Amino acid sequence: MTKQFDKEMAEVNALLLKMAALVEEMIESAINSLFERSKDSALEVYNKEGKVNALQVQIDEKCINILALQQPAAIDLRMIMSVMKINSDLERMGDQAINIAGSSLELLKDKPVIIISDLKKMGISIKLMVRQSIESFITSDLEKAKMVLLEEKEVDLIKGKILQELLKVMADSPWLIKPSLVFILVSRNLERIADHTTNIAEDVIFIVTGRDIRHHIQDINK
Repeated sequence: MTKQFDKEMAEVNALLLKMAALVEEMIESAINSLFERSKDSALEVYNKEGKVNALQVQIDEKCINILALQQPAAIDLRMIMSVMKINSDLERMGDQAINIAGSSLELLKDKPVIIISDLKKMGISIKLMVRQSIESFITSDLEKAKMVLLEEKEVDLIKGKILQELLKVMADSPWLIKPSLVFILVSRNLERIADHTTNIAEDVIFIVTGRDIRHHIQDINK
């Protein structure tokens, strides 16, 4: 790698980490807005959306310029392409945080009537996955990336329990159908955030090892 390539990639990584920190804050605020019924937390999510979108564009432009001007070797090309994918995943995680904040504002229109303990458990797991996926990228930590992939299975199980619980709530208490549907939507948003964290973990494994494990997670320990 040339010194110029190193310099430009360092700039890209710094921007990506700045974006990751903002997205993590958005997710944290979105989850807080839901469980604490906080309008201010929900609005914090919206306030950060523009910054995240601007960083996504800036990072993509820098990566495209590096590809066009530096003609990177294979291993460097792998890094750039993975960074662009992670950039996209982070932006989409921010979109899901916006959706959760919107659901929180919708729930604030009525009195609190449902407490779904498993939804809070799912939120805690998602926050951990977000942090681990970002840390695995920063430190090129394969073990931490693998942990994210394994934790996704637990999140899927929790989401299934939430769905069953809310279906029962709606069957037993028809007047709770509206908030139950909102909580189902939130669980789907959380699940999608988890999906994006696994994408990042898979990209970390690809960057470090060159192996694409997207469709065969059973191979992560090879």
